[in-house]
Amino acid sequence: MSGPAIDVVNVSKVYRRFARQKQFATLKSALLKGSLIRDLQPDETFPALRGVSFQVPKGCTYGVIGRNGSGKSTLLKCVAGISRPNSGSITVDGRISALIELGAGFHPEISGRENIFINGIMLGLTKKEVQKRFDEIVEFAELQDFIDAPVKTYSSGMYMRLGFAVAIHVDPEVLLIDEVLAVGDQGFTLKCLDKFAEFRRRNRTILLVTHSLDLVERFCDQALWLDKGRTKAEGEPKRVVAAYIIDVEKSEEQELSKAESARLAASAKGEGAAPGGKLPDNPVESGEAPADMFKATEGRWGTRELEITGVTLLGEDGQPGHVFQCGEAVRVKMSVRAHQPLEDFVFGFGIFNADGVCCYGTNTNLEELQPDEISGEGEVTFIIDSLKLVEGTYRLDLAAHKLDGYPYDYHRLLYSFRVKSRTKDVGIYRPDHRWHFSPTIRFKGGNRAGRG
Repeated sequence: MSGPAIDVVNVSKVYRRFARQKQFATLKSALLKGSLIRDLQPDETFPALRGVSFQVPKGCTYGVIGRNGSGKSTLLKCVAGISRPNSGSITVDGRISALIELGAGFHPEISGRENIFINGIMLGLTKKEVQKRFDEIVEFAELQDFIDAPVKTYSSGMYMRLGFAVAIHVDPEVLLIDEVLAVGDQGFTLKCLDKFAEFRRRNRTILLVTHSLDLVERFCDQALWLDKGRTKAEGEPKRVVAAYIIDVEKSEEQELSKAESARLAASAKGEGAAPGGKLPDNPVESGEAPADMFKATEGRWGTRELEITGVTLLGEDGQPGHVFQCGEAVRVKMSVRAHQPLEDFVFGFGIFNADGVCCYGTNTNLEELQPDEISGEGEVTFIIDSLKLVEGTYRLDLAAHKLDGYPYDYHRLLYSFRVKSRTKDVGIYRPDHRWHFSPTIRFKGGNRAGRG
């Protein structure tokens, strides 16, 4: 029975950090102070990988995911033999071709033609074999008009295409790839994915490091999630990706909650309040907001006769949160307190995107809810049955004021939330939608009608 294509056993890799701030003026001064040796010693060690183990069967497409700094690229370099682990062992069965760093191994002063020959030979081909595959490499890289130009004149996309074309045309048994598809345009990306599919049909092994979770789910047979140099999960791609997304959302929750607490603390000190009680333009105070309402700045102001004492965002499960899925039901609950009975009051609500552009604004007066009386404590809940916003970060505008705009309590952009979506739309609003095509227009897999 044949063994795995890649066998990683208890691999650890430690880097050293040196004291960058400890610089001496001259060699003489350093020697006189006796600091030369001390200042050139590592301050501390940084573990990039900690006891990582996994096997990649032959013919498997294996994806590695994780946050920046989790050890993904270090792992790939160790597998490629570019870097050696401090402990553990790595065994690779078959010829390796690695596309790890953009343009790595290219000489900028010589032409793309010469670099193809140099890189091909470095990857184990003979000059005759490179010559035989040369035209196919150039055609795949789409560089027919530039192949004799110095590589230093290439754009980053041209670099990537040439590096990828050489790497896959040496006919490796094991292909190592580090996030290279992020640089290519859509057409080239599809061509690369077709090449992946061809490699899989030919029982080649692919080890792919990527931030593209969709790519892992669609093309990988197995997946590994690295977190701070350790294995967090391994196995079926959809399960690993789902666990990773949940963890990322928890971190985003903490980040948004911390930022929100800081804004509320600043507003409690009066920072950002409207000077002299003058109201900035606000989309929730009237139906005909002026054009410069888009220049929203955060803060809090008002007399507090009617006070917003707390704001909570609730998801479909009824739990407080700051991260929601596109289309999810969301409730914004305001706790309010009237310090004396009032008969003139309006509650307002608005959503801004990260650029300060108003996405939506309304208030109880615009929706023809005539105030009668409010006294003591109460709750106001704004219910969104389906959060039809594209992926991004948003801020809330909340207000309590009189019918004429007299401010009781304005909370301008103090509360934020994030919308997540596996569909990468553009704009702000994502309406429910479907596509319909005539019989003369066909798509691979059938003309499925997508619904938002």
